[in-house]
Amino acid sequence: MLYIDKDKFNKELKADCKNCFGLCCIALYFSASDGFPTNKEAGKPCINLKEDFTCSVHTSLIGKGLKGCTAYECFGAGQKIAQVTYDGEDWRKVPEVSKQMFEAFLVMRQLHEMLWYLTEAFNIHNESQIKQEIGLLINRTEEITLLDAEELLKLDVEAHRNKVNMFLRNTSEMVRNNAKNVGKYSGKKRRPSAKRFDYFGTDMRNMDLKGADLRGTCLIAANLKGVDLSGADLIGADLRDADLCGSNLGDAIFLNQAQINAAKGDVSTTLPLRVVRPSHWIK
Repeated sequence: MLYIDKDKFNKELKADCKNCFGLCCIALYFSASDGFPTNKEAGKPCINLKEDFTCSVHTSLIGKGLKGCTAYECFGAGQKIAQVTYDGEDWRKVPEVSKQMFEAFLVMRQLHEMLWYLTEAFNIHNESQIKQEIGLLINRTEEITLLDAEELLKLDVEAHRNKVNMFLRNTSEMVRNNAKNVGKYSGKKRRPSAKRFDYFGTDMRNMDLKGADLRGTCLIAANLKGVDLSGADLIGADLRDADLCGSNLGDAIFLNQAQINAAKGDVSTTLPLRVVRPSHWIK
């Protein structure tokens, strides 16, 4: 049986800003309307990025309303580009490769996000053949992340993502079906529509969301207080300002740190083990 060190991946797939070059603060496009300091072009440093690549307002992001900054997660792509791909040479020291570095970072982030979801799928499955196939894809993806920048930029990311998505969809169907079959459905709560993707500001407390397919849905400012989301698939769901106070997401799948950072919650919100409770949530 193929062995995957989940502790290793859990550590490497989380941002380590001290070993990065502030790549998220320069490589990305910013929009003030999305909770960033100002509108900013990709490749231009944020106004708050210091010479040592730290943020001058990091300790007051919440007070300044910079939700975009608090929610962002690179899945460890920043330190991988900084310390592995470019061997510690930052974009200020080698400005001639800065554009390449920023583009490579965007590719790396996608690969690390795939690794995050694949590792979760690997841990969920018990069937040896499927687990073996997912493990091989994890190893292949990890090998790709070790390519040099030029090779990374030649990668057909979409083709690789399609391979990953096949396993994620199969995992989702298995988990969601199991969640729906646990206990008896009373019929008092309605199921979310399979064709509906926009729940902006919707009160969802009277919906049966156990095992729900919420992939890619807009849940901005949705009221999910006290809702049981066991077995629900939340991959790509937009949880900005969604109210998760008292909600049970402990067994929800494909939920990442960026989604939780953007949502609202409290001490009674149950989270998956891989996700950390944000310090700015209600105590």
